[in-house]
Amino acid sequence: MRKLETKTIVVASHNAGKIQEIRDLIGPLGFTAKSAADLNFIEPDETGTTFEENATIKALASAHASGLPALSDDSGLVIDALGGDPGVYTANWAERPDGTRDFAMAMQKVETALEKAGATSPENRTARFVSVLCLAWPDGHTELFRGEVEGTVVWPPRGTQGFGYDPIFQPRGYGTTFGEMSGDQKHGWKHGDQHALSHRARAFKTFVETCLEA
Repeated sequence: MRKLETKTIVVASHNAGKIQEIRDLIGPLGFTAKSAADLNFIEPDETGTTFEENATIKALASAHASGLPALSDDSGLVIDALGGDPGVYTANWAERPDGTRDFAMAMQKVETALEKAGATSPENRTARFVSVLCLAWPDGHTELFRGEVEGTVVWPPRGTQGFGYDPIFQPRGYGTTFGEMSGDQKHGWKHGDQHALSHRARAFKTFVETCLEA
């Protein structure tokens, strides 16, 4: 594993919610981070069929464009009753013909698909959020970190915090959705803690332990 020696990196994302979450997690560690959106980098085509492949594509694109290490996240909602969908295509389910994304529409698509599959009770609506972080250097070296959190898809959506599919995902052992949690509650982790709740925080915890700590 390669250690990260600089405190200046690029967050390889154009997703405002994801950028903010990564900044919230990395900021307390003393990092200066600009996003691919801030730097007007072109979004690479995510042609991978796994979270790992797409995270690597994004991180390498920003690392090569900036000459700095870049940290990307590829994440999605994996629903058992839908055979793993939307999975790596989680963002695609929200796309409109004009190129914008509408997650209210995407959440309704999920609910419609679950109803069609006959998955109407909680025990049939099990799911997990998956996050894969990729740290890439300009020389092409990459490190990958995966985090998952189990839960249930609920309906109707609850909460206005978070982003994406957060209002319909209730993590196992909790009575609230990610959409009803503050950022601190959702992540459930700060540097030095042993526990992490969200998929992104769990991946981030592994990244910190691997690439930042001695």
